[in-house]
Amino acid sequence: MIDQDGYFGKGVAETYDDPDSEMFQAEVIDSTVDVLVDLARGGRALELGIGTGRIALPLAGRGVEVHGIDMSRAMVDQLRAKPGGDAIGVTIGDFATATVDGTFSLAYLVFNTLMNLTTQEAQVACFRNVAAHLEPGGLFVVEVMVPELRRLPAGQRAVPYRTGPERWAFDLYDVATQTMSSNYISVADGRVSVWSIPFRYVWPAELDLMAQIAGLSLVERWDGWTREPFTNESAQHVSVWQKPLT
Repeated sequence: MIDQDGYFGKGVAETYDDPDSEMFQAEVIDSTVDVLVDLARGGRALELGIGTGRIALPLAGRGVEVHGIDMSRAMVDQLRAKPGGDAIGVTIGDFATATVDGTFSLAYLVFNTLMNLTTQEAQVACFRNVAAHLEPGGLFVVEVMVPELRRLPAGQRAVPYRTGPERWAFDLYDVATQTMSSNYISVADGRVSVWSIPFRYVWPAELDLMAQIAGLSLVERWDGWTREPFTNESAQHVSVWQKPLT
């Protein structure tokens, strides 16, 4: 059963910060924060899906004032328990609709978090919500995967990405509805646990249309946080849209 924290309840929150995960490697965090510091241009930053503060805390440590939105109180509790975590303002709510006082020069969504919004309507609402929070000339940055449909042979829906004697993980795709889920199976002390999270994958061109609906325009699209060019072979992208100056 899903509780008030959605799919990121206490059990997930307490193990979310995995030092062996690529997303928690120092070089990944540093390159992400470097770009966000540059794009914030000395202004305030709004993180949608702030979670345990993987990016917000080092970004604040670089002098950027950060405010976050997150539905999961359990994840925010982990943020609060870290040094400096209690100094970051957080609004509890759905980042597609929750509102925050003031405006921001930068809003950002990292590590596929946009796909936690599982309908097109919610993703469009997110863009509109961000646009309402940005100051004129403000930027919206999204890091998200390119749908991996080229890995699906005809008739196949599952893409495994972790196998082992005690842990398995695979994605399930439904190309008719543009939905997917990440599924995890683990065995510990003779007990099996199963965990599944639904997502909605989204194409770069579709995101550009959502931005246009919200009054934003694309200014940059890179392969990742190192600002390498986005190409046909890119597995992910970091895209930047801007609110008009007037």
